[in-house]
Amino acid sequence: MPVQQYDNQVAKEIAKALLNIEAIKISPKAPFTWASGWKSPIYCDNRLSLSYPETRSLVKNYLAKVIREKFPNAECIAGVATAGIPQGALVADALDLPFIYIRSTTKGHGMENQIEGVASKGTKVVLIEDLVSTGGSSLQAAEAVRTVGMEVLGMVAIFTYGFGISEENFKDHHVDLWYLSDYSTMIAAMLADGSIAPDQEATLQAWRSNPAQWNQ
Repeated sequence: MPVQQYDNQVAKEIAKALLNIEAIKISPKAPFTWASGWKSPIYCDNRLSLSYPETRSLVKNYLAKVIREKFPNAECIAGVATAGIPQGALVADALDLPFIYIRSTTKGHGMENQIEGVASKGTKVVLIEDLVSTGGSSLQAAEAVRTVGMEVLGMVAIFTYGFGISEENFKDHHVDLWYLSDYSTMIAAMLADGSIAPDQEATLQAWRSNPAQWNQ
């Protein structure tokens, strides 16, 4: 399996932590617009975890734990721009490993780098991603790392929406993804604590099954 949940209890703990800091926004009547153009009734803003030391440490420690267990040969941590950069830097510090980050495109001035930091050929890298939807931008970062001769061991993300196209994309690019929490776990947690009503769950599940056509 190219895409796998690290641990069910961890998934629940992360979902609860994100809900506690109000990182999950629900707005079916005024849906959010993604960069892809998709309309979404839900938005997961993991960046907020950086402003809450307890949640920040929780996320950092679990990301580091996944890397220690699943990618023990990691020699470098790479943050995927933009939200994966601070998370990656925290994890690299926790693991005492070098850190680099990957821009979405090559910088248009100065050194014109896409990868910032020391990118040594042959170095074994684990990428850190904040959130995975289709996996497109995450996998572009992985290919950028490979282009300079570094070896991609895999990727670790805080959260994934769990779209089927995402799993296909990771499989096609031969990148293993481990994630801390996901959409299904989040919806279950929201139902359990009363954040959403059953009718709202139906809307969220309808979107999840066909996000490209939802609300059209």
